[in-house]
Amino acid sequence: MDMLDDDGATTTQPPFELDRSIVLVGLMGAGKTTIGRRLAKRLGVPFVDADAEIEKAAGCSIKDIFECYGEAAFREGERRVICRLMAGPPQIVATGGGAFMNDETRKRVKEAGVSVWLKADIPTLVARVGKRDTRPLLSKGDPETILRELAAKRDPFYAEADIHVESRDGPHDNVVDAVIDALRNRQAA
Repeated sequence: MDMLDDDGATTTQPPFELDRSIVLVGLMGAGKTTIGRRLAKRLGVPFVDADAEIEKAAGCSIKDIFECYGEAAFREGERRVICRLMAGPPQIVATGGGAFMNDETRKRVKEAGVSVWLKADIPTLVARVGKRDTRPLLSKGDPETILRELAAKRDPFYAEADIHVESRDGPHDNVVDAVIDALRNRQAA
């Protein structure tokens, strides 16, 4: 439903009100940040990128965290940041690809949020991640091979998400619509 805001501009009424955070999970390149921003706008809630929050807390880039302190230190910081985000008001949270692997993080997300697995096939992921060189896990080999190995390890954990949505090529709004439909169906059940 369209409405006018205080400045007379047309705005869209959110399709429903969130009572908990929506947490996007999936492999790098699945579209968690891109879809998350659009989803937040459509639902009228804040968007938070967990990786950006980790960088802010650490005072350096994720790449630097990996290089200086190692993956284990990054994952511990990631766990703490996501637990803090889950204690806040309803928002859309885009997580890093490995975040949902942590038992405590998964438990906290299940208690305080709704998890959405954005699932994309490997060729789509390879095409998307090839656009940037900021992904530490892809810096040590063939991206396709690494993504296949990560999918084999992580997909069983992602499958525990409350909602599964295919993240295909095409307009981002199609994926946002699919997430909103799945959330609406979940609320109606």
